[in-house]
Amino acid sequence: MEKEKKLYTFLVYSENIAGILNQITAVFTRRQVNIESLNVSASSVKDVHKYTITAWSDDEEEVKKISKQIEKKIDVIKSDYYTDDQLFIHEVGLFKISTEVLLQNPEVSRTIRKHDARMMEVNPTYATVLLAGLTEDISDLFEQLDGFGCLLQYTRSGRIAVTRSFEEPISDYIEEQERLGHGSVK
Repeated sequence: MEKEKKLYTFLVYSENIAGILNQITAVFTRRQVNIESLNVSASSVKDVHKYTITAWSDDEEEVKKISKQIEKKIDVIKSDYYTDDQLFIHEVGLFKISTEVLLQNPEVSRTIRKHDARMMEVNPTYATVLLAGLTEDISDLFEQLDGFGCLLQYTRSGRIAVTRSFEEPISDYIEEQERLGHGSVK
């Protein structure tokens, strides 16, 4: 019997060092795990960057090993993995649709409103639509707009996520390092 794959979100914290992204993604490549989405940004901790990486796996032990291997990288401060119920998550979808189809078919406009998407621009050739929300909501709008035959372009951002805990997961780690008297974070 085949195990069901689950989407895991890795939150990785590091200093902003050139080449660290390559080191992190190489861990996934070596284990033959495909990265579904990747977002890199500043974190709430000064001089610390946050990598939000999603990947499907049917083996939590493998996910645990990936997280530990990432954390072993010199410039990585902390790496953890989470399931969707442990996070607040968000993505953005951007759609470019045909103005002609939009004007000819009122269902297109109703579908956009039903999804609480926002019209960003409308010109004689195309309209741009923005939807912020969960992956499923963005995928659903994509499928419906594609079904109307009006979709000209589409893109979706990588996932952004914060844990349901009070502070960044790295905060406790940094406090512990300072308490132990280690000068640098790692």
